[in-house]
Amino acid sequence: MNSKSLAIRTFLSGFITGLTCITIIIFVCQYTGVIDIAVALNTHKTDVEYKKQVEDKAKLIGNYIETYYFDDIDKEQMQDSVYKGIVNGLCDRYSAYYTEEENKTIMEKSSGVYCGIAAYIAINKEGYLEIVKPSPGGLAEKAGLKSGDIVRMIDGKNIKGLDISTIMSMVRGEKGTKVKFVIDRKGESEYFEIEVVREEVEDDTVRYKMFENNVGYISVSAFETVTSDQFDRAVSALERQKMNSLIVDLRDNGGGQLSTAVEMLDRIIGKGLVVYTKDKQGEREELYAEDKKHLEVPIVILVNGNSASASEVFAGALKDYDKAVLIGTKTFGKGIVQTIFNLKDGSSIKLTTSKYYTPKGTNIHGVGFEPDIKVEFDAESVEDIKEVDAIRRDNQIQAAIDYLSGQ
Repeated sequence: MNSKSLAIRTFLSGFITGLTCITIIIFVCQYTGVIDIAVALNTHKTDVEYKKQVEDKAKLIGNYIETYYFDDIDKEQMQDSVYKGIVNGLCDRYSAYYTEEENKTIMEKSSGVYCGIAAYIAINKEGYLEIVKPSPGGLAEKAGLKSGDIVRMIDGKNIKGLDISTIMSMVRGEKGTKVKFVIDRKGESEYFEIEVVREEVEDDTVRYKMFENNVGYISVSAFETVTSDQFDRAVSALERQKMNSLIVDLRDNGGGQLSTAVEMLDRIIGKGLVVYTKDKQGEREELYAEDKKHLEVPIVILVNGNSASASEVFAGALKDYDKAVLIGTKTFGKGIVQTIFNLKDGSSIKLTTSKYYTPKGTNIHGVGFEPDIKVEFDAESVEDIKEVDAIRRDNQIQAAIDYLSGQ
């Protein structure tokens, strides 16, 4: 037996032995410590039979690889594929396994400071990445990316069906490195490539201004760690300008951190239940606004089909408290919560762990919120004009202003 065959045999032996000893529950217990290991080991007969079936088939596949596979084996890649496969077997688009490198990228993104391309992105209904909006004057805009562009491939890899965090880890990387997108743009007969050089970006997730008649306007692009402080400063600045009503624009906001949404609701509602969750055991966790500050002005929340998750938590709480009216089109409908469990080796798993409910007990997963006043967006009214004019001529913003003028 040559050294190559011996290496393959040694690796496969360890690989199969490891797989034999691992079930999903024990894997989570060992590395997170969040579940009692004694409970995990108390498996039913069906669990034992299932484990034996997996073990036997893993050995069979290993034998085929050892006998017929002619090339070298990347051990780390093989192991990561096993871990990803375990979680992918849940068939949950929101659950995923992240390598150490992917996990670092995700943590950077949630903090609001990272090396990327300066664009707001989302996953569309077909499972592809959509450029929601390049940051004005940012890297993506300078490279030629436009709102509505559909990304088919990143650095030569088809991304259809990948979860948003995995895609974000592909978009982001070391400062000065390049990322290549294959773009599907409306009106273009063929796909084309755009290359962007990554640079450090600090998300400005909140923008605000005062319209005529003291109508305040706050646009929130994502719910990241930096967002709650940015939102608080925006509200306070508009209050100093004698704001008498407020528009909160959550269009194309795909969500983010639930805790950030709660902190922002804290600034508006004052005190009270804003959202609660239920896990698979039916255990309920209630989250409350506790700040003494609150707003006593009419509020409109602008929403559309890309307003999801934390955006819907925010909108749903204000709707239940009769603090806001929703204008726009139906929201995305993501009423489930994911939890990231960090593992000892720097990797992590993200699992769907609970459903969330508005204060009145509404869960909108797969359904979404219907707006109180439905207004379809007129893209032609803001196409190819400067951002200041786009805000002034945006028909959904105008509908919000018209509504508030009558309050």
